[in-house]
Amino acid sequence: MLFLVRMDVRIPHDLPAAQVEDIKAREKAYSQELQRDGRWQSIWRVVGEYANYSVFDVASNDELHGLLQGLPLFPYMQIQVTPLARHPSAIA
Repeated sequence: MLFLVRMDVRIPHDLPAAQVEDIKAREKAYSQELQRDGRWQSIWRVVGEYANYSVFDVASNDELHGLLQGLPLFPYMQIQVTPLARHPSAIA
């Protein structure tokens, strides 16, 4: 199942810098692991915002929910999920 996911990050300004850097490092490692195994198919930054659009390929809604909850930045994110289906005019 394919999903388009928009993630907007809102880190509190009073969070200690060292804690923010630790969270970002863990976030990068986690996201790259999911990219390597194929479940996080692509990630695109939104210009001028601390946000991204990503495409996930997972077996179920529950799997996607678990992956998103596992993101170290999850407590600081607003997430919008859009299920995707193949368009009839798509080539292959």
